[in-house]
Amino acid sequence: MPQIKQILCPVDFSESSARAYDSAQSLARHYQARVFLQHVVDFELPSYAYYADAVYVIEFFQKIRDDARKQLQDFARSHTRTGVQPECVVHEGGVADSILAFAAAQKVDLIVMGTHGLKGVDRVALGSVAGKVLRKARCPVLVSRKTGQGGVSPEGGQDSVHLRRVIFCTDFSDPARRALEYALSVAAEYDAEITLLHVLEEVQRLDNIKEAIATATKQIDKLVSTEEGKAAKIKTMVRIGRDYEQIIQFASDIQADLLIMAVRGRNALDLAVFGSTTYRAVQLGSCSVLAVHG
Repeated sequence: MPQIKQILCPVDFSESSARAYDSAQSLARHYQARVFLQHVVDFELPSYAYYADAVYVIEFFQKIRDDARKQLQDFARSHTRTGVQPECVVHEGGVADSILAFAAAQKVDLIVMGTHGLKGVDRVALGSVAGKVLRKARCPVLVSRKTGQGGVSPEGGQDSVHLRRVIFCTDFSDPARRALEYALSVAAEYDAEITLLHVLEEVQRLDNIKEAIATATKQIDKLVSTEEGKAAKIKTMVRIGRDYEQIIQFASDIQADLLIMAVRGRNALDLAVFGSTTYRAVQLGSCSVLAVHG
């Protein structure tokens, strides 16, 4: 089973960040993990700064740093729940690059971050920060959204997040097998129902549908050992259609709290695959997504 001992939660003080921090704390409690609460200051000089004395520019930067540290400490005090003691860190530079560099330096096991309820062009692009972290992180990334039926408990509650329904999407590849370990672990920690989902895209003729579904169902059944099956609330599902559309629709149908998917490597071809499945599930879906890199 996967080891989750260090969790990084980047925040920008938005409501989305608070929700992500709730998820990070809940996971930290379940896995007895350490939490890094990170804020990144991406300096943007006002135009007049180029004509100002260097002393004033230095003071300007220092004030921004001091304000960021204070704001992060205030955020931690306001949103930290019982039993969690985050380590607050402030970094300077490009936001996505700073998140990735810190995650690599600290060898974090999981990055938990939020979205802003993006719409229109911004939602299609997902956002440069979240998109870049999802593509380039070397550890799993949880994009946290408001959960379905599980929900978030009132402020100050002992456990902030309750996962009731988890979906694991598989294409039977090696990366998917690794992601399954996370899916079973999370479902066990939260005593959640987990559905193993496979989408058939290549079925062209009606007379092949039953055979294709039967074959896929047998493959799904082989993914989980008898012991694991007895210990977990496991269901299976095979759907037909475009993969990301069926995944998103099924998650909506059962009001899933978490969708777990594999992300393949980092070359151009793999990023194209990422863009067609996992990325679109994050873009267009309504529940949290855990992307596990293969």
